[in-house]
Amino acid sequence: TESYTRAQYCKWPCECPRWPPRCPAGVSLVTDGCECCQTCAKQRGQRCTEADTCDFHRGLYCDYSGDRPRYEIGVCAQIVGVGCVLNGIRYKNGETFQPNCKYNCTCINGAVGCVPMCTNSRPPLVWCPNPKLIKMAGKCCEQWICDDSRKIRKTSPRHISSAAYEGEDEAWQKNCIVHTSPWSPCSKTCGLGISTRISNDNDQCRLLKESRLCNMRPCEVDITQHIKPGKKCLAVYRANEPMNYTISGCVSKSPYRPKYCGVCTDNRCCTPYKSKTIEVRFQCPDGTEFSWKIMWINACFCNLNCRNPNDIFADLAHYHDYSEIAN
Repeated sequence: TESYTRAQYCKWPCECPRWPPRCPAGVSLVTDGCECCQTCAKQRGQRCTEADTCDFHRGLYCDYSGDRPRYEIGVCAQIVGVGCVLNGIRYKNGETFQPNCKYNCTCINGAVGCVPMCTNSRPPLVWCPNPKLIKMAGKCCEQWICDDSRKIRKTSPRHISSAAYEGEDEAWQKNCIVHTSPWSPCSKTCGLGISTRISNDNDQCRLLKESRLCNMRPCEVDITQHIKPGKKCLAVYRANEPMNYTISGCVSKSPYRPKYCGVCTDNRCCTPYKSKTIEVRFQCPDGTEFSWKIMWINACFCNLNCRNPNDIFADLAHYHDYSEIAN
């Protein structure tokens, strides 16, 4: 019998790139089968090995049956699971489909997850006082315009070309698939930053960009000094005295005592897992006032799995060991 040496796809000690790869939208960033490096999970029909793992978030596994008797190189296949029904149409588990031109959806064991296809359009520049998404004739995705019709509605309510307004009230609104993306991570790890999301949860079923201010933790405070002896993390930090929010010299009319996410002395990171959005009223030195939405942190947890904003399936992950997220 001819001897055969099994190929080794894992090498130790681990040698990983300095930065993890950027995966395409919908492809999970996972730890490879060697438990070494972060990598983009293999998708249905792609080759897999003991090192190149399949995307378990999509219900895939590595099928080695076609590589007998070596069982070294397999193909990512779908685990048999529950299908989905959407708008009266039945889809198989793992099937990817488009209910319309705006969404690309996947059936995952009875649940439908959708990714918006209309994500390339950007709002007008900051000088635009009233950006607006409108339906363009002959195009699927809405386009941003700078709508100043409020100023000149008496003289020219249809100052924008009729082509822009043609077909604005589309019939698909009746079968609108409501999609509200999670708030993006705060643009700053400390101090005042910006968080955004996309939502079509409105009467017109239009994808609109929403933004809010966020403050993960104060930059001027060394939170590690507040970690209790014997502990490695402080999940939530809260100052003793109330404070006022400040934006460009304008101060909030009321004082607040917000909670912040803490820090760890090991490799874990602390992120919010319970938060809400509040509206804060500001007053400026010249007497003018304005309101801003601000993220209000209720609770944070410290974990080893620092979320990658590019992984749309991050919320489906299960934490098998609660000690990883305990304070």
